[in-house]
Amino acid sequence: MADDDRNPQRPNRHAPLGDPFDAEVRLHQPHAHDHAATEAGIAGPAAVDRERLVDRLVESTVVRAVFGHRDGARRRFLQAMGGGTAVAALSSVFPLKAAKAAVHQELDDLGGLEKRQLKVGFVPITCATPIIMADPLGFYRKQGLDVEVVKTPGWAVARDKAVSLEHDAAHMLTPMPLAIDMGAGSAPMPFYMPAVENINGQAITLHRDHRERRDPRQWRGFRFAVPFDYSMHNFLLCYYVAEHGLDPDRDIEIRVLPPQDMVANLRRGNVDGYLAPDPFNQRAVHEGVGFIHLLTKEIWDGHPCCAFAASRHMAESMPNTFGALFKAIVDATHYSSDFGHRREIAEAIAPARYLDQPVSVVEQVLTGHFEDGLGGVHNVPDRIDFDPFPWHAMAVWILTQMKRWGYVRGDVDYQGIAERVCLATDCGRVMRDLGYAPPAETRRHYTIMNKRFDSAAPQAYVDSFAIRRASG
Repeated sequence: MADDDRNPQRPNRHAPLGDPFDAEVRLHQPHAHDHAATEAGIAGPAAVDRERLVDRLVESTVVRAVFGHRDGARRRFLQAMGGGTAVAALSSVFPLKAAKAAVHQELDDLGGLEKRQLKVGFVPITCATPIIMADPLGFYRKQGLDVEVVKTPGWAVARDKAVSLEHDAAHMLTPMPLAIDMGAGSAPMPFYMPAVENINGQAITLHRDHRERRDPRQWRGFRFAVPFDYSMHNFLLCYYVAEHGLDPDRDIEIRVLPPQDMVANLRRGNVDGYLAPDPFNQRAVHEGVGFIHLLTKEIWDGHPCCAFAASRHMAESMPNTFGALFKAIVDATHYSSDFGHRREIAEAIAPARYLDQPVSVVEQVLTGHFEDGLGGVHNVPDRIDFDPFPWHAMAVWILTQMKRWGYVRGDVDYQGIAERVCLATDCGRVMRDLGYAPPAETRRHYTIMNKRFDSAAPQAYVDSFAIRRASG
């Protein structure tokens, strides 16, 4: 029974993946679960990592090919020659090292990133901080990605490049993925909002000539700019003036301007003010053109602004790449939320290839220590903040405003659209993987200018407003 490795008198010294060049270890017979574990990147026993697991499987397979099932012959051979000599002899006739490398590469291709080089579009505003700073501060590289963050001039361009798949993912205004998914303002395309980037971070800025007209009821006839129709800026401006008795469609004029053009248009008198993302509110103060009337956190403290967005096609065709990008953005967003990192981030994102703004202007926004253009200096640390969780309730509120102002008509599946587009469960999972604690649920109530919003009753909320467009 010399060749019978089932001899009960011989101790079984082998671990599940013992060294096949050890004469005292039985040759391991591979099982399906070994290969499944290898492809999944699971090491099996705690002491064996994936790399060693793969090496042992390749070695065992080659040795088995030489000796077949005659394990006694293998043991006698190894006892006579020694393990090291046996490895050298076998390697001289079979490229053992190359075989291991080939298997490692195949497994990396199976379970690794489908695409490493990505293009992610951004509009140059501080709301894009996590997407931008993830480049110079290394958050993409940490996940194995080579990301080119591409500056785009405005939101229509950002949308079109994302929808055409010219960009793999994009920095978008939070209403945009909802609108794209519904086909509002563009052809419908399944789109995801995996994570929010920033909360707060906007302001109403007025021309310096209007310093004595701080009451919104005095704004009849004013011309305002917002960066896009499907934007929190537009919906918050409409909400704010309507709460002061003005109809935003009749009593004021709202036009769309790229954020980087707003200061110049304010200076020329083409607009009386704007509700815009930073740093262009602070830039107007910096240039002596305008003053900050109010921060939007005074309308709705903690409101969402911008988000990380990607098509369902990208997420499903490149799931590993999408997951790595998702993780990089969530990690960068949490890093940005730490107030101690704000000055470092300001220096990283201010250069010309990103925001192209003075560092002092970006610092005033990110630190919340700023001049208002009226002679006051304020300290508001959460002037802008960063929280990646894409609340379903947040999306429902946005949809109510799209309905209220006539951007969508007919019945709206508020909850269904919110849950389809906002990947709250997935974001919570990514947060946990990174060591952050996600919220326990995906819905919440908000109070906006003393009016309570219940996301469970969205249509009743729309109908409660005296000033609105929605009836169909």
